[in-house]
Amino acid sequence: MMSPLVSKTPTCQENHTTHLSLALKEAKSIANISLPLILTSLLIYSRSIISILFLGRLGDLPLAGGALALGFANITGYSILSGLAIGMEPICGQAFGAQKYKILGLTLQRTIILLLFTSIPIAFLWLNMKHLLLLCGQDHEIAMEAQSYILCSVPDLIAQSFLHPLRIYLRTQSITLPLTYSASLAILLHIPISYFLVIVLNLGTKGVALAGVWTNFNLVGTLITYVVVLGVYKQTWCGVSLDCFRGWKSLINLAIPSCISVCLEWWWYEIMILLCGIMVNPRATIASMGILIQTTSLIYIFPSSLSFGVSTRVGNELGANRPKKAKISAIVGLCTSFFMGILAMFFAFFVRKIWASLFTRDAEIIALTSMVLPVIGLCELGNCTQTTGCGVLRGSARPRMGANINLGCFYLVGMPIGVLLSFYFGYDFKGLWFGLLAAQGSCAVTMLFVLSRTDWELQALRAKELTGKGIDEFEDVFVEGDDEIDGLDYTKLGDSHA
Repeated sequence: MMSPLVSKTPTCQENHTTHLSLALKEAKSIANISLPLILTSLLIYSRSIISILFLGRLGDLPLAGGALALGFANITGYSILSGLAIGMEPICGQAFGAQKYKILGLTLQRTIILLLFTSIPIAFLWLNMKHLLLLCGQDHEIAMEAQSYILCSVPDLIAQSFLHPLRIYLRTQSITLPLTYSASLAILLHIPISYFLVIVLNLGTKGVALAGVWTNFNLVGTLITYVVVLGVYKQTWCGVSLDCFRGWKSLINLAIPSCISVCLEWWWYEIMILLCGIMVNPRATIASMGILIQTTSLIYIFPSSLSFGVSTRVGNELGANRPKKAKISAIVGLCTSFFMGILAMFFAFFVRKIWASLFTRDAEIIALTSMVLPVIGLCELGNCTQTTGCGVLRGSARPRMGANINLGCFYLVGMPIGVLLSFYFGYDFKGLWFGLLAAQGSCAVTMLFVLSRTDWELQALRAKELTGKGIDEFEDVFVEGDDEIDGLDYTKLGDSHA
């Protein structure tokens, strides 16, 4: 039978079926990345719980000192390294999609070097933490205990400088199961390591810190072993080259805004703890805040893992010059985040009366926590969408936009509302969480507005510029060393372009 000369135009139902099948296929691709990441994050989260349990076993002073040291380390160290490392995500994701694999290896080298150099001033700051804490009016004994903990944590900066880039390097290639296996092995070893250092050797607070460092080096070692033994590096590794010390412009342009965005969000919670200290009953509010922050950290694992999956898929599709598929990835991810937010809201609402009792028997702390958990549930509606939206922006190499949104919504909207409600309108502790609700709600709305105006064809063009103008040009860099593949000036294309 002869085929018709003019093909039939697809019907509306056929178009709908095609779009639905593409969406389902994309949902599966995102799930293949995100689900192992959820398990990995839960395993890493359990490590911090194990450390807290060992600190609690040592007594109130080690627990207070360790908690203070961890808070200081998060603000001044871990948030900065994590944020800077995220700058490599759009480069690697888009380069992998464009099949310019050598760029991944070069970017991995550059990011590790960047984090190692950044760790030097952080280490000097940690060495002088006790003096800073005493200047801020902290108790001398607690400051001494915190100093002991953080001194033993200094080598962890080296481990983190390798761990963050390695995880992103693998994730942007949709390789996630090794992260889960490595984390499982590291956590299984963490318990006997902690017992040996804290109980057998009687190192106390220092033992808890050293156990955490040891575990992170185990995780790094396992990941490197996987990459080398199974030959994952062969396609992307160009050897250690002096070129990794040149052409940093694209990485720096992405790393700094990414770092600012991460730090703005992390620091918000530390500021909330400080504000709790000047309320009517600081002991109860600070304790309740600690429980609630642990709760939000647990819930955050799910939208965060989804965000990483969406970022990888958007970056891969833009790098492969498939802007329509990148748009589908973003839409599927955002729809999933909305349902995830609803589930988180119901979880917070239903456990509100029993959750705090898992951590304490103090009636006042339980009452405060139960009162605020429904507000946290509402916050998660915005947080899940906002976090996934940040993933879309990262995948399309627009971290500056994310940093601007976080700055405006968290510190120009949420913070003033929280302070006013808490200290001027009598809402006290609950007012701070209403401030967070305002911040995350406005952040989600702004993020959706920006993403709805995204020109995906333009983002595909930006991806082409970011990964270089061709494989031949990239290879010329290694042969001749004359040109830089990273010479893209983002002030010309601009993050302000949707």
